[in-house]
Parts: sequence; structure tokens; C-alpha cells
Amino acid sequence: MPRVAIILSGCGVFDGTEIHEAVSVLVHLTRHGAEWKCFAPDRPIPQPIDHRTGKPSGESRNMLTEAARIARGGENIAPLDDLDASDFDALVIPGGYGAAKNLSNFADQGAGFTPLPEVDRAIKAFHEGGKPVAACCIAPPLVAKAVGDGVQVTVGESGDAADAINAVGGRHEERPVTAACVDEEHRVVTAPAYMYGEASAYEVFTGIGEMIDATIAMCGADVPARSR
Repeated sequence: MPRVAIILSGCGVFDGTEIHEAVSVLVHLTRHGAEWKCFAPDRPIPQPIDHRTGKPSGESRNMLTEAARIARGGENIAPLDDLDASDFDALVIPGGYGAAKNLSNFADQGAGFTPLPEVDRAIKAFHEGGKPVAACCIAPPLVAKAVGDGVQVTVGESGDAADAINAVGGRHEERPVTAACVDEEHRVVTAPAYMYGEASAYEVFTGIGEMIDATIAMCGADVPARSR
């Protein structure tokens, strides 16, 4: 079955990877029997947040160390610099503000953003190797920036993030929270997830399931039926 690399940005919606989204990715990958491994930049988190108050915590945290919480540590996670696209069949990037604040400066710069070099390299390596790339929530702009060429992606509804996708060479497509946007030509699959802030965890789980189903299908694997 496919081997899938997952890029994380920390642990927690406000300063890292959104945990519900990451767990949804892992559950759906394992439903397919896929093998997975997580990667994260070995860098400080720019502005750690106290998730109880929503305010800066004043702490010092590391993206890789925090992301290890989601991956359950050990051999399940490695520095992003160690990611070799030739070892995997697909790449998945869950969302959370870490995609916009840690993996890039999208939160501050909008359409003029710059991804971390190791993030940009990873996306391009999978894309140029003809391997599917999936992203959800606020991570799709990273894929649009790296791939360009009118790649179709979604962050849900129109708005600033959608405008930024169009500005960096992608093409935004509106989708509900429970659906995925599938670009067969570019082998890119995206889903809105918690870009719909009032969405339920199950709706997010369902949409990410559609995203993972399409990603696994692009790997050439059979996609099992899913009870709803």
C-alpha cells in the first residue's frame, strides 16, 4: 500500500498543526492501510500561543518537538530536511495557523508570502515526481505557490485566501466543508476543513476523508467504500 509523508508545523490550531485535521488524515490513511511518517521543520515556533487564552505565551517551542506529540514520537517523525520524496508515494499537509505562520509567512504577507525553503522543496519534489500532493484548511496556498500553472485548489469559499491563491498562480474552486477539490492534471487534492470555522469535527473528518480517498486513488490503490 502507499507510503505517505505528512508535513506538520507544531501542535495546536493557533501556533501549529490543527490536531483534528491531523488526526483525521491519520485515521483515513490507516483506513486505507497506508504507511505514513510525519516530518516538521526543526525550527523555533515564531510566536507560541497559549491555547487557553489565545494570547502569546512567551515560551520557546520547536516545531519538530511539538509535532512529535501528534506523531506519537519515535520513528514516526523526523526533521523535514530528511524528507526524500523518492521514499514516498504521496504528500499531505494538514492545516492550522502553523501553515500560515510557521511553514510560511502567509499570515503576515498574504499573496506576497514566502514558504520556508524546505517546505517549498518538498512540495515541488513530489509534484515534479508525478506524486500526489494533498493539503487542507489554510495549507493549499503553499501548494498553489509551489505548483502554479493554474492548479485547482480550495480553501472553501471566496475571500482573501482564495484571492491569494489566484494571485500566486493557482485557481481557487469553492467547495463545502464535506467535499474535496481534485485536480487530476496536476495531481493535487485539497479540502476546506476548518476554513469553515463553525464546521463540526465530523464534517471536517468527512471532507478530509474525501481528500485522502482521492489522494490514495491517485497512487493507484483501490479505495474501499466508506460508511457515513
